[in-house]
Amino acid sequence: MVTYDEFGGQWDHVPPPTAPGVSDRWGPGTRIPAVVISPLLRGPKVSSLPADTTSILATIEDRYGLAPLTSRDASVNSLATLFGPGRKYR
Repeated sequence: MVTYDEFGGQWDHVPPPTAPGVSDRWGPGTRIPAVVISPLLRGPKVSSLPADTTSILATIEDRYGLAPLTSRDASVNSLATLFGPGRKYR
């Protein structure tokens, strides 16, 4: 997974999501550009899965069967669904 900080969503065309479970006491997570490269991917595509930087942590937790570290990573979407059917999705 390759990602970078593009200055806090300055170039975003919509505001970050604020639905319950997406925000916590620190506010909503920012969306960031990310590229996922793996031989396990189901082909090249653009994902519309709502995710933020914490989703990377959630993906690692799902992959290795680890418990979430905080309530934030427990409530965000994992990127595991990008790797094929049957993968865990929160």
